[in-house]
Amino acid sequence: MNKLIIALLLTVSVTFGQTKKEALRDATITSKATLSEDYKTVFKHTLPKVIELMGGEEAGIKLIEQTFDQMKSEGFVFEKADVIDVSEVVFEQDQYRCVVENFNQMKMSNMRIKSKSYLLGIYNDEAKFWYFIEAKQIKNKALLNMVLPDFETSLVIPEDDTKTETLSE
Repeated sequence: MNKLIIALLLTVSVTFGQTKKEALRDATITSKATLSEDYKTVFKHTLPKVIELMGGEEAGIKLIEQTFDQMKSEGFVFEKADVIDVSEVVFEQDQYRCVVENFNQMKMSNMRIKSKSYLLGIYNDEAKFWYFIEAKQIKNKALLNMVLPDFETSLVIPEDDTKTETLSE
């Protein structure tokens, strides 16, 4: 469950504006914060319900730091986290929403992992910024009901695509 919550968290939110341009800019801010291990910024852009499920901000940040420290001790390196594209912004269920396409590249031991993944962006009209959540997680009905009850969308959310390659030593 902790890794699932961390996956939700790592793909989170943004700052100011309901347009595609602002969603792209803000997703990039979050992506860079992930690479630089700036978990405070990552949490700033995380759906509050996800933070709540992690036991609050302090507990969540501690959990993420411990998880990444353990992964690093096992040879994990996060090499790239790039925002590729943002879909058109739609308005549904009283929310502005979009889908963000990302490319992530990681290295673990003698393997390189390249992943194309997607985020669901939800604009927070009161706070004036975008939240993001890993889009594949909305296909998990139990988790979806905890984070976004009664969620429906017309957005097309592609499947993630992950490839691995063996690195020569």
